[in-house]
Amino acid sequence: MKFNLFSKILFVFSFILCSNEAFSKNPNSVVAHRGAWKSQSHPENSIASLKYAIKLKCIGSEFDVHMTSDNVLVINHDPTFNGLTIEKVTYKELLAFKLSNGEKIPTLKEYFLAGKNPYTRLVCEIKPASTVERGRIVAQKVVELVQSLKMDKYVDYISFDYEMLLKIRSLDTKAHLQYLNGTKSPAELKADKINGADYHFSVFKRNPDWISDSKKLGLSLNAWTVNDAKDLDWLIANDFDFITTNEPELAFERIKNAPIQKDWKLVWSDEFNYKGLPDDKKWGYDIGGSGWGNNELQFYTEKDTATAFVGNGILTISANRTAKENREYTSARLVTKTKGDWLNGKIEVRAKLPKGKGTWPAIWMLPTDWAYGGWPESGEIDIMEHVGYEPDTVYGTVHTKAFNHSIGTHKTGSFFMPTPYTEFHDYGIEWDQEKIDFLYDGKKYFSFKNTKKNFQEWPYDKRFHLILNVAVGGNWGGKYGVATEVFPAKMEVDYVRVFQK
Repeated sequence: MKFNLFSKILFVFSFILCSNEAFSKNPNSVVAHRGAWKSQSHPENSIASLKYAIKLKCIGSEFDVHMTSDNVLVINHDPTFNGLTIEKVTYKELLAFKLSNGEKIPTLKEYFLAGKNPYTRLVCEIKPASTVERGRIVAQKVVELVQSLKMDKYVDYISFDYEMLLKIRSLDTKAHLQYLNGTKSPAELKADKINGADYHFSVFKRNPDWISDSKKLGLSLNAWTVNDAKDLDWLIANDFDFITTNEPELAFERIKNAPIQKDWKLVWSDEFNYKGLPDDKKWGYDIGGSGWGNNELQFYTEKDTATAFVGNGILTISANRTAKENREYTSARLVTKTKGDWLNGKIEVRAKLPKGKGTWPAIWMLPTDWAYGGWPESGEIDIMEHVGYEPDTVYGTVHTKAFNHSIGTHKTGSFFMPTPYTEFHDYGIEWDQEKIDFLYDGKKYFSFKNTKKNFQEWPYDKRFHLILNVAVGGNWGGKYGVATEVFPAKMEVDYVRVFQK
């Protein structure tokens, strides 16, 4: 089904809204943070930003609630407004100041009445109060207002204050509640009848099991505040129900162009959100200094932070001018064999390449089972190869028994790339039993089609695994020699994502 992410969201909301059909019209996961304010220069938390979020048809618009000393519920992010502490002043005192567009600070009642609509949920964040007891009072007054206006089916509640959420649950057994602080496991939320985890996206990156646990427990998943395309793509790929952002327009664009729109589902990934050696649940090593069939000059090491290290969200594979055994250089060759093996799929690897004559970085695939025999009978898929003496060109290639470089018949494509060393780019393939398309930053530049004759031309009906490595020299990489001054030469990998249908 084309809109599988969207369909899930619609199901979630049909549950939340108790079959309120008006809200089932909204096929997106975008929640505007403090309204949609940025692109139009509206004040945050203004009625103008709320109305623009509704105009964009965001699935939700988030706003922040405080209570004045005279018990008026108002909308403002900070606990202060123009230097006045909201809890300690009356609403009348706040009216002495205006928002940047001339609006007065809105009351919650005014906000609700302006925001009632058939598309966009009103995501009510009740801010922590100065005391637990005051927080409970604020929560009760918000719920009473929602009920008096008959807005129950239009409003969701979120808070950093867990006690507030528990208070709301005691007042309304059907309210949709999400916790913001990131300190509760999905199991704890479920036990307390909290409907979802609404955590900063970094919490989910540190605790990826919470994503699958939430889904198993039937909890909704939201992440805040997500403004970077890379992070948006990760959340979309992981099928989050909601994404809270200051960039709703960008989020809509990323959803529109996401792999999930073509029915791809994320089945394996490494975002490198840890530190140290590569995750041994996902990566193994090819080891040694045999030349690897290409007269390469490096010795591939195992579990060596000098050649493969994860830090600051990046995997670095480093080729070094360090002697080991019979070789003058060391490097790493990471493999997913028996830890990630796939027949068909979409592979995405975001990487920045090493610079210098004699370097030969590669992102590629080999058969796991070698069902048709040794190389090249069982095939090879080179998603990305680059040789340092051609600093502006990257290649994608297939090798089979009928088509391979040793007999000059290999099938290959290439593209001009001006920034392989200074910027990260996406290298990938889309592989099914009709063809293998080779992609650069999402754009196809080469396609190898299944001739449907025999395995000699198409051995790609068996599972393959992924390989990341930086070779030194060799028949191709060292064709014009090796510039020793370029070492250490490093390939940096931002993420690896594998999708299947």
